[in-house]
Amino acid sequence: KMAAPMREGSPGPEPGAAPYGNFPNYSRFHPPEGRVRLLPRGLLRSLFPAAARPLLGLDVGCNSGELSVALYRHLLGLQESKGSLDESAVGKDLNLLCCDIDPVLIERAQQCSPFPASISFAKLDIMDSSARDSFLGSYLGRFGRSTFDIGFCMSVTMWIHLNHGDRGLVEFLAFLSSVCTYLLMEPQPWKCYRAAARRLRRLGRSDFDHFRALAINGDMVERITQILTKDCAMELVCCFGSTSWDRSLLLFKSSASNLEGRSP
Repeated sequence: KMAAPMREGSPGPEPGAAPYGNFPNYSRFHPPEGRVRLLPRGLLRSLFPAAARPLLGLDVGCNSGELSVALYRHLLGLQESKGSLDESAVGKDLNLLCCDIDPVLIERAQQCSPFPASISFAKLDIMDSSARDSFLGSYLGRFGRSTFDIGFCMSVTMWIHLNHGDRGLVEFLAFLSSVCTYLLMEPQPWKCYRAAARRLRRLGRSDFDHFRALAINGDMVERITQILTKDCAMELVCCFGSTSWDRSLLLFKSSASNLEGRSP
């Protein structure tokens, strides 16, 4: 799901033609409902019973936004059939910043968003530290905050790993753990790495630069959990189960002292 720009005028939805995960019709083969149904209703209230609102969320690798909007609706208990909603009231509970590296997908997300005042979509390469730190710092500063309450990383880790190697994956996880009090993760299993590499080869393209050199491999849920808990000062709160396409939803919590990252 983590995207990179597609060539202008490039042919449509050939799955192997998205070496950064920027599938133009991602939600058609992994529908948002497959994730949100695993999350308990009232999750935000249970995680933040006394925190001042609005809560702030960060969705990394949001693609064209369908899952971001579905998560937002689910977490706030909003029914899609209710018609128009008072956005000012909704935005008092949660503001969600969603980023992706693909400008075409971000433009689509912006055009289709039902909550433009409380869900922001922005083109951002999360691995570009200078652009990332400046942009996210500016967003957080608007709320007098230094961290996000909750982060979402849904089927993104593999694309970071394949394109930035072991070091890139560790740096990515360290960054997320430093800016999010809670982190909802959906790592891709190792079989997805092999499938992505096969798709690329079938198209006659070069293999992923780092694929054959990855020392972090095998049980990716276990490996990512180890990195977050042993190296990134987070603890595993729970696993909400697995999707029908065999991906686990894991919730982590920062064990740092200043959990909410709110300025006095």
